[in-house]
Amino acid sequence: MKILVINSGSSSLKYKLFDMTDSRVICAGLAERIGGDGACLTHTVYPGTDAQEKNRFEEPFDTHTKAIDKVAALLMEGDQPLVSSPQDLAAIGHRVAQGGETFKENCVVDQSVIDGIRENIVLAPLHNPANLAGIEAAMERFPSVPSVAVFDTQFSKDLPDYAYRYAVPQSFYADYKVRRYGFHGTSHRFVTRQLACLMGKPMEAMNNIVCHLGNGSSMTAVEGGVCRETSMGMTPTAGLIMGTRCGDIDPALPCYLSDCTGRSVKEIQSILDRESGLSGICGMNDMRDIHKAIEKGNDDARLALDMLCYSIKKYIGSYYAVLGRLDAIAFTAGIGENDFAVREKSLEGLEPMGIVLDREANAALKGKTGRISVPDSPVQVWVVPTNEELEIANACKALAA
Repeated sequence: MKILVINSGSSSLKYKLFDMTDSRVICAGLAERIGGDGACLTHTVYPGTDAQEKNRFEEPFDTHTKAIDKVAALLMEGDQPLVSSPQDLAAIGHRVAQGGETFKENCVVDQSVIDGIRENIVLAPLHNPANLAGIEAAMERFPSVPSVAVFDTQFSKDLPDYAYRYAVPQSFYADYKVRRYGFHGTSHRFVTRQLACLMGKPMEAMNNIVCHLGNGSSMTAVEGGVCRETSMGMTPTAGLIMGTRCGDIDPALPCYLSDCTGRSVKEIQSILDRESGLSGICGMNDMRDIHKAIEKGNDDARLALDMLCYSIKKYIGSYYAVLGRLDAIAFTAGIGENDFAVREKSLEGLEPMGIVLDREANAALKGKTGRISVPDSPVQVWVVPTNEELEIANACKALAA
């Protein structure tokens, strides 16, 4: 069974082809600058193996459909095609940012699903249109292959009402769907599933916290495999301090800053999304640069690190309270998998809560799976690399079955 996974951005299209008999990646690629100058596509066959072959193609892609056409040609042409025909594909999986309250489950795409995704553009104006462009392009090029929509918001669909509702007038929720949705769901589900396997426990018997830390970051409290709390809100701006997003702030700040600066509330919102977070504090949003700056005595960089780790620690404490019992914490994504200093600082002082880090194991682990708590720590701490594309492929496989 072969499944093609597509993650479509406003001017990009990322893809992976999986052989689901063993979850092996057959090829992967990225089309960039779609609709603009300098469009190109990087295509890698059998990545990470001795047979790896990488090629770069520079040619105009005016639309996502043109990019999909090129991907199709790379998959199906040649003496030994990776896909013999469209019928060789069991499904095409698509990441969709926002399902709103319309989509509680992942689903095979038909016209009603397209209409529903389009209706939710108001909740994700930057992401859903791009996701929809990828879906429509794939359906045009591969009309006989089922397209499957996998929603970032699906994992947090089981939040209780007292967790997802905001304390605003009822009409705001009823008329405008103002509520907490949560994002990064495919990552949180994948890591939760992997964590249960690593610990040799059924997912349904575990309580865990997942820390997805990257340029965009979020955390979830998971009870028996079900998401009970999540840090992002109606939008991905809320929650932890991120690379360029502010995270949790006083809701009155946008209006206050608008009055002070003469800028519109929309302009202030754009600054909170694109010029804030770590970047706003110290002018850098890459943790590698921040650590180097700290070594040179940059106090703003030190403050950025302190604020980030403090925000993670606060969420760990509150999620422990929500769950009542905690079996494990998992760190994942770019920072979570690679930055031992952020992991250590975020867990400092939590030993009375049964969270005891093995500092040597933590410092030695980068970019791979491993346990970083001491053997007798009541709460285990793990690093678990995420694989959102594989989780989307797994969702497609489940629906195909």
